[in-house]
Amino acid sequence: MEADAILRGRILEMVPQRHPFRFIEEILELDEEHIVGVYRFRSDEYFYAGHFPGLPVTPGVILIETMAQTGVVAFGLYLNLLRGKGERPVEDPVTLFTLAEQVEFSGVVRPGELVRVAGRKVYFRGNQIKVDCVMTRSDGDEVCSGTLAGKGVSRDKFTGEKERGQAPLVEDGSLQEEGL
Repeated sequence: MEADAILRGRILEMVPQRHPFRFIEEILELDEEHIVGVYRFRSDEYFYAGHFPGLPVTPGVILIETMAQTGVVAFGLYLNLLRGKGERPVEDPVTLFTLAEQVEFSGVVRPGELVRVAGRKVYFRGNQIKVDCVMTRSDGDEVCSGTLAGKGVSRDKFTGEKERGQAPLVEDGSLQEEGL
């Protein structure tokens, strides 16, 4: 079943990442087997100032994150919504990135470029999704590709993790090691 524009917009709103760490602007295609989304890297993105001064290039980890937000997070939310017959699950899942394999970079993305991310489902079972992703420029030239996976974790369980073994945050937002 192909998702209509209203449902694609609903899924996009459910993606939890926000500016300045949101790298999906629109979902162009979405069904039970694949997703296609786009993002334009603005020239004022925070990472360009240091990567690299005078020669801005989008970091590879950001390209992987861009593929993950479309291929794992948005796609997983859609498939989970279908499973729940249209209602958001009670658990209100947070999708955690679990795998990046066979990632290859074949080009660079510069400020102002529009990228297209296509994801094809490898599997979706339980609370896990695995997707083959390809990122291309608007002219069709491939930038990177790889197989990515994620796992839906209930928001309650995710927020409980900070109580087990993570260093607490101090008032300035930095980590404070216990006993120091």
